[in-house]
Amino acid sequence: MGEYTIGIIDDDSSAREVLKAFLEREHYQVIMASSYEETLALAKEKRFDAFLMDIQVGGHSGIEFCRNIRSMESHRHTPIICFTSQDDPQVLLSAFNAGADDFINKPINFVSLIARLKLQLQKTDYFIKLERAQQMLTRYLSPRVASVALEYSGTGTIAAPVECNVAICFTDIRGFTERSEKMDPGQLFSSVSGHLRRQVELVYKYGGYIDKFNGDGIMAVFDGENMVLKSCLCALGILEEASRINPDEEKFPIGIGIHVGRVMMGNIGSLDHLDYSVIGQVVNLAARLCGHAEPETIVVSTAVRDAVGPNAGLDFLDRREVKVRGVSGMVQVFSLAASSSSPNS
Repeated sequence: MGEYTIGIIDDDSSAREVLKAFLEREHYQVIMASSYEETLALAKEKRFDAFLMDIQVGGHSGIEFCRNIRSMESHRHTPIICFTSQDDPQVLLSAFNAGADDFINKPINFVSLIARLKLQLQKTDYFIKLERAQQMLTRYLSPRVASVALEYSGTGTIAAPVECNVAICFTDIRGFTERSEKMDPGQLFSSVSGHLRRQVELVYKYGGYIDKFNGDGIMAVFDGENMVLKSCLCALGILEEASRINPDEEKFPIGIGIHVGRVMMGNIGSLDHLDYSVIGQVVNLAARLCGHAEPETIVVSTAVRDAVGPNAGLDFLDRREVKVRGVSGMVQVFSLAASSSSPNS
């Protein structure tokens, strides 16, 4: 138990010393204070794993102390165990509402104290590990997927699929296979990771989220107000960022495709392994348009051009019809560029 530091707050010096001696025999580290103010000052500089405090110190209530401790990010979950000789339910309720975790009646039963202290420390350790695991998992999930998982985690049910309107943006590194044959695997991984990191940052900057990584590219989803314009601006930002990489970093030419329309969004897979994603012809066409994009170009559909409309600071150039695998008939597409008259161009 030597790694745990316990704070003792009591204005009775003899009571502090007795409690300190007992806890040190149990191999805890102890820091003592005679007032709430002193403890708050110490808590800003030192790590405490638990607080043992008299509910009344120096004629002051410890309820405000509990609130102040809980307002510190470093002590949001630090156990607070209160000692009391009062039998006032309202005082106890107020202390619990302020952040206290447990109460022990005076005179203190030290066997009970050590058992309850260990229980609170174990609960806190478990919660911190769970919180860290959750934070790590969210790095592997898009904010949309994480929010859906949290929303339904309490019920154990699976969210039903929904039909919605979204803009889909695919990116892809051109000539990646040929380049990968000539590069060291470690260098290749580092370079691709750097490119994708910058793409992800731009997607979130423009209000989208990553649906999945496709090896050397991403599939990003944009929804809500101005979603098509945001997807176009994001794509232009990705090309601009790719052109401004460090001279000593491998440059990868990127092709991008964007389409907009209605998709089904929901859970795909089995109960053992689910992926919350969007599927539909809109997704397929966006991927195909990306395949038609030459290096450092963006290919968009007529639906994208129509949704953005005029006066958006964008140009839709080189109108043409292309044959898209899986689509009957020809598909009209445009090359997206920042308008030459735009103040940002």
